[in-house]
Amino acid sequence: MAKVVVIGAGVGGATAAALLARAGHEVTVLEAHVYPGGCAGTFYHKGYRFDAGATLAGGFQPGGPHTLVGQMLDLVWRVVPVDPAWRVVLPDRVITQHADREAWRGELARAFADSPQREAICRFFSAVERVSDAVWRFAARRPTWPPACATDLLRVAAALRPDTLIALPHLFESIGAWARRSGVTDRRALTFLDAQLLISAQTTSAHASALFGAAALDLPRKGVVHPEGGIGSISEQLVEAVQRFGGQVLFRQEVVRLETRDGSVVAAHTNKGLRVPCDVCIANLTPWDLARLLGDAAPSRLVRETRTRAEPWGAFTLYLGVEDDPSADHPDHIQVVRDHNAPLGEGNTIFMSFSSRGDARRAPPGHRALTISTHTRLAEWWRLRETPGMKTAYDDRVAAYAERMLDLAERAVPGLRRRIRLQLHGTPITFQFYTRRHRGGVGGFPFTSLFAARGPWTGLANAWLVGDSIFPGQSTAGVTMGALRVCDEVLRAFPAPRPLPRVEVA
Repeated sequence: MAKVVVIGAGVGGATAAALLARAGHEVTVLEAHVYPGGCAGTFYHKGYRFDAGATLAGGFQPGGPHTLVGQMLDLVWRVVPVDPAWRVVLPDRVITQHADREAWRGELARAFADSPQREAICRFFSAVERVSDAVWRFAARRPTWPPACATDLLRVAAALRPDTLIALPHLFESIGAWARRSGVTDRRALTFLDAQLLISAQTTSAHASALFGAAALDLPRKGVVHPEGGIGSISEQLVEAVQRFGGQVLFRQEVVRLETRDGSVVAAHTNKGLRVPCDVCIANLTPWDLARLLGDAAPSRLVRETRTRAEPWGAFTLYLGVEDDPSADHPDHIQVVRDHNAPLGEGNTIFMSFSSRGDARRAPPGHRALTISTHTRLAEWWRLRETPGMKTAYDDRVAAYAERMLDLAERAVPGLRRRIRLQLHGTPITFQFYTRRHRGGVGGFPFTSLFAARGPWTGLANAWLVGDSIFPGQSTAGVTMGALRVCDEVLRAFPAPRPLPRVEVA
């Protein structure tokens, strides 16, 4: 039995912790906050429970990562399917993302009926669905990617099947190149592609990996769910599983230093003076935050990465308590684009997520919790925050972003402003304060190539990263796949008293 310390009770950390506790290791989770979830957490304020960052949950389909984890942990997820998944409001048209494939194909044909490329657009998205199916089946077999050794390559080979061949022609191209090669050059269709990919791959079609992009674009057909009580209930259920299998989860215990010896982590030290010895360390952190905890003991390759890797996106977020309008006819999730020709993010695109109507855990009777977010670059927020005399400029920027986003939200939900009863905002500075993430970055790294993906390596013999920094990246489904891979590696290096239940995947 190994002593395992997990830093952070986000979805990735809590998944790895629950699985390793199930296998019989002695697991301690150290969480800085008062509740689990991190950027996929749900917080309470004046009668409302708001999803702090992530608001969409997928991966609960048969063979999906959450389904696999649930089977291993004897866990029944408290989730409700959502259909339609979301609606995209473009400047000149509205496209509804139906879960049903036939309904979706009919919607595509209707939405682009005025385009001479309608047939090409429909064929392209049908091809995306077929490739997505192959990618999800391959991922469910848990290949070790990116491979770090010859044994990992053998595991990748073992996960291949004849149906995987459909994905091979797209291995080295972007999804934008694939679309254009398929005859899709319509600016409106490409904006639709770009808007979806920005929230799922952290980049646009010209740069996003075709295979990852296909899986992301087809997420509505795989199934989107509402976790009961908010997105944070996913981590809450995982924490319950950790405890059920004998592990412990300690809140208000922020890890401030990792103690190392001979290239391994031997203990974690917290802000409360707690020292937790360990044989294994799993860090639900960004590379920058891991390097900070290691200090002078940080491996040179990790330090070099923190100096050369581009920063991820941040988010500007509005948290609104709104009076419900039972007559309003819109899905719970809505994406809005202001201008086809302007860069995405920075208030030109927003994503809106309402709590489920009638979810009494999320809002008072007759009300709903609403999270609205836009991608934003980190640098300007921090410049204004850290420069003496710039507080007014910082506050003005907050007010301008809020107004811009509310104006855009009104396009999708007329009359929304007059129903607002509570309004909060979050900037990258807010995210840094509450999540302890480096400069408040969210969403992981842009997914531009399978061959540029970051694995869980840390440069330390007994330490692994989990979370959205490692392959396959952001989303609760993505970080769960990454946690499954890390769990496999830990159990190979540190055999456990009990084997995890076998889950068969076609």
